[in-house]
Amino acid sequence: MSFTLQQLSDLEEIRQLKSRYFRCIDTGNSAELATCFADDIVVDYRGGGYRLVVKGKADMVEFLASSFHSDIVAMHHGHTPEISFVDADTAKGTWYLEDRFIDPVRGEDTYGTSLYYDTYVRTADGWKLKHSEYDRVIELVSPIDPKIEVRSSMLSQTGRKPGERTDTTKWLEWFD
Repeated sequence: MSFTLQQLSDLEEIRQLKSRYFRCIDTGNSAELATCFADDIVVDYRGGGYRLVVKGKADMVEFLASSFHSDIVAMHHGHTPEISFVDADTAKGTWYLEDRFIDPVRGEDTYGTSLYYDTYVRTADGWKLKHSEYDRVIELVSPIDPKIEVRSSMLSQTGRKPGERTDTTKWLEWFD
C-alpha cells in the first residue's frame, strides 16, 4: 500500500489524536479531551459486563470525566493502528487497546484489551473522532489486595471530585 505525502501527514495527525485521547482520559484533562471529538460523535463500547452508548461531544466528555475521576487509577495504551482512507477527509482505524481500571472504593481491579474501530473526519480544526466503538477481547476483574497502597495517581489530583460528577448510568447498560 502506498500513501501520498498528504496521507502520511494525516496518518501522523490521526495517531496523535488517538494518543491524546488516551492521555487525556488518564490525566483527567477534560478540556483537551473535548478537542478530540467531532460535535456529533457516536460511541458504542461493548465490554465484558457492560455496553456504553453515547451520542454527542458534550455527553462523551461528561461521561469520561465522571467515570475517570479522582477515586480511579487508570491506564490506557493504544497499539498497532491500522488506518485507511475512505476519502480525503475521512479515515477509518482499528487499534488494539490495553487498559487497566482500578477502583479502590469498589475494591475492583479490571484489566482488559479491546479492539477499537474508529472513524475520523477532517475538520477546520484538524482530525476528529466521529465514531468510535470497541469490543472486548479480554476483561479480567479481580478484587484489590487489601494490602495494596496507591502511592501515586494523577487522577486523584486532576479528576473530578465526588460533588462534581454526573451519574453515568444513563449511558451504560450492565450485564450479569
